[in-house]
Amino acid sequence: MEKYRWKAAVVTLSDKGAAGEREDLSGPAICEMITESRYEVVKTVLLPDEFEEIKKCLCKLCDEEKVDIIFTTGGTGLAPRDCTPEATLAVADRNVPGIAEAMRLASLRITPRAMLSRAASVVRGRTLIINLPGSPKAVRENLEAVLPTLDHGLAILTERDGECAR
Repeated sequence: MEKYRWKAAVVTLSDKGAAGEREDLSGPAICEMITESRYEVVKTVLLPDEFEEIKKCLCKLCDEEKVDIIFTTGGTGLAPRDCTPEATLAVADRNVPGIAEAMRLASLRITPRAMLSRAASVVRGRTLIINLPGSPKAVRENLEAVLPTLDHGLAILTERDGECAR
């Protein structure tokens, strides 16, 4: 059995993190959780909340680096500079709303503040992009809700599943 099944990128969106004013704890939390689930983290990126920079990064990871999945963290709330969902939707070929809905539903069982999440989940080409919240605690809670199902979705998306054989 192969050690890693999926090539993943983790993109942290934080003005303070990008300026070196705050340590990124959410990105490493994602890396730890997904590595345990046979994802190979091939790229980590830390960017400010800048719409065009986020779009450019997501496109490069999908189109040039051909990662199977991108997890973003941060920029999904109501702060004026939070633009991760908009940048994600701007690069999308298809929307996959059930993933974001499942994360919000799981989080609502923990805190009513989960309804304020604007996270999106989309497909660009053969890459799945999932927006996660910015806090390590919320990252873990959201990933626990969807990680067990992502393997099946990625197998179909990347045509590594017998159902998709042509």
